[in-house]
Amino acid sequence: MNLNAIQMILVILVAFLAGMEGILDEFHFHQPVIACTLIGLVTGQLVPCLVLGGTLQMIALGWANIGAAVAPDAALASVASALILVLGGQGRAGVQSAIAIAIPLAVAGLLLTILARTIAVALVHLMDKAAEDGNFRGVELWHIIAIAMQGLRIAIPAALILAIGAAPVRAMLTSMPKWLTDGLAVGGGMVVAVGYAMVINMMATREMWPFFAIGFVLATVQQITLIGLGAIGISMALIYLTLSNQSGSNGSNNGGSSNSGDQVGDIIDNY
Repeated sequence: MNLNAIQMILVILVAFLAGMEGILDEFHFHQPVIACTLIGLVTGQLVPCLVLGGTLQMIALGWANIGAAVAPDAALASVASALILVLGGQGRAGVQSAIAIAIPLAVAGLLLTILARTIAVALVHLMDKAAEDGNFRGVELWHIIAIAMQGLRIAIPAALILAIGAAPVRAMLTSMPKWLTDGLAVGGGMVVAVGYAMVINMMATREMWPFFAIGFVLATVQQITLIGLGAIGISMALIYLTLSNQSGSNGSNNGGSSNSGDQVGDIIDNY
């Protein structure tokens, strides 16, 4: 699929926003499900990119910056793999190949992230110097430059992929042997399971397991749509918040004698 000039500009803009949001983390444009969906929206390939973004999001659940360890770059993996999927012209049939490419891209993006953050250290010293001189405009200018650098970290690779064009990308995808794409797809599925398990491990408490079990069972009922599952999830969250508020008010009435740090746990203990 060939993109026109307006689509290319919009794609680079989405890539730029995804790069900045990898640091700002305010509107979550760097999350795969959002970045891939936006690229699919501006290129007219919404459904394949949405499927790709949802799958990559499950993989990225286990990616987190812990201490000095920097997680793989979900923004670059999302933008680049979505572009490859669109330019390849395979539609939903090319999702598995795009996922197989996304994992190495995430690791490559890690190197770009480290490079950008290393340069940002020098920019921080320039901001300190401007602050010592009372130059607040200079502080703001270097801050904007540092954030823009993070956006260019994703926008430049996206522009390079667009410059390569659809034909080479399509040839690359079709030349990949089936054993390679199938193997990487299996590996990607294992990463999804590991990422989801890490999230459950962080959230798992005795009070949360009943909600998880109910949701797990309801998800197996094929007659319930995603909208229905979402409504059930919101209802469970409201029930949890209601129980938490009731526990907080009861604890205050009793002089705070029942305050173990887990309000819902206190209610379950009382029962």
